[in-house]
Amino acid sequence: MIPELKISLRDVRVRFDVSMRQDSLKGALLNAFRPKAKERIEFVDALKGINLEIAHGERVGLVGLNGAGKSTILKVMAGIYPPTSGETEIVGHVSPMFELATGFEMTQTGWDNIRIRAMLLGLAPDEVEARIHSIAEFSELGHFLDYPVKTYSAGMFIRLAFSVSTAINPEILLLDEVMGAGDLVFADKAKRRMYEFMEQGKILVFSSHSLPLVEDFCERVIWLRKGEVAMDGPTAEVLAEYTRRGGQ
Repeated sequence: MIPELKISLRDVRVRFDVSMRQDSLKGALLNAFRPKAKERIEFVDALKGINLEIAHGERVGLVGLNGAGKSTILKVMAGIYPPTSGETEIVGHVSPMFELATGFEMTQTGWDNIRIRAMLLGLAPDEVEARIHSIAEFSELGHFLDYPVKTYSAGMFIRLAFSVSTAINPEILLLDEVMGAGDLVFADKAKRRMYEFMEQGKILVFSSHSLPLVEDFCERVIWLRKGEVAMDGPTAEVLAEYTRRGGQ
């Protein structure tokens, strides 16, 4: 029996060391201008005891002000950040799309980067070759695929990254502030692909400052505030309270 897709975080905490160590000349010089040790901030708690369950077929939005923990929680779900404490359980193949440069070789062409990124996302070489032309067609980058990606604009990066990430039929798709970028024509096309993805009953976790996009894609919203869950519930209810409170 194939297990149900899910994301489970139990009392997850992520703490970052933000101290400036004196193990280099630069560190020693900068520390001379910083507060004394007893006043100095050594650690930042990015996530503070997060508990949540996301089930098969759920479409979940993440909202919150800058620094609330949205990107951090996505990176925990993707396995990029290990929790400082707590437990995670992820069942399903995860396709993260929030670090646009991740998996790109800047001096290589768009064609080569489709191959590299697709293999990093788990496709075998023969599977990549079977899908490469459909990925290229969806991206609409045309002859720009012959150019090194270091010449690409941010919008072109998004086209290429989105085309590859959604072509591998991911079971869990993690998106961070990417749907609103790029040109409107491709954004509409990307939205249609997102709807197709959602109809397959997979898991979507979507972080955005665009509340209309969150409302459009998500049936449930988690509001993060200073590394904690401020509210978790149906989209309309959470967004109404989030708007009323100004995210505070």
